[in-house]
Amino acid sequence: MRLVLASANPDKVAEIAEVLADAVGGDVELVPRPPGVPDVIEDAPDLVGNARLKAVALCEATGEAAIADDTGLEVDALAGAPGVRSGRYAGDAATYAENVNALLAALAAVGARRPDERRARFRTVALVRFPDGHEVEAEGTVEGVIIDAPRGHAGFGYDPVFVPDEGGGRTFAEMSAEEKHAISHRGRAFRALVEGFGPTTF
Repeated sequence: MRLVLASANPDKVAEIAEVLADAVGGDVELVPRPPGVPDVIEDAPDLVGNARLKAVALCEATGEAAIADDTGLEVDALAGAPGVRSGRYAGDAATYAENVNALLAALAAVGARRPDERRARFRTVALVRFPDGHEVEAEGTVEGVIIDAPRGHAGFGYDPVFVPDEGGGRTFAEMSAEEKHAISHRGRAFRALVEGFGPTTF
């Protein structure tokens, strides 16, 4: 199967490629987003909508099946924020560090200090759009807590402040790529997506 990647974020592209390689081996060819295709405005109200916007845009631009995802960090003490705006929490051009700092400041502002007050989850929706209009989508989540200062140097985004329940007390940024993929929201979403294709697809 040949799939055009909707994302131009090199960190996300690398994770998607690694997860799919683990799931299906060499049976899928991932094609980078063509340089002439502009960024998609992600203005849907939810993760599914944003993933669909990106996949549809790439499918229509290339005439090939396109794969996209959207991910949100949902923090209970912040009523589910940053959620769909996770990548832009500190502003449309925010860096990873600026988003993390904005998150920690928001938690401090509401007085969320104990681990039980800082419960959160990562949620990823992965979606493939085919030229005939058919879609396959899947979701993956991982529960955890937000710590009060970054730890670790791997990963990206909010990984340095997110400790998954199944991570033995480590942040995603303190894990190897293989350890993270095994329990992460993105790993779970893309493995579920592969299962949704059915046994005869690959």
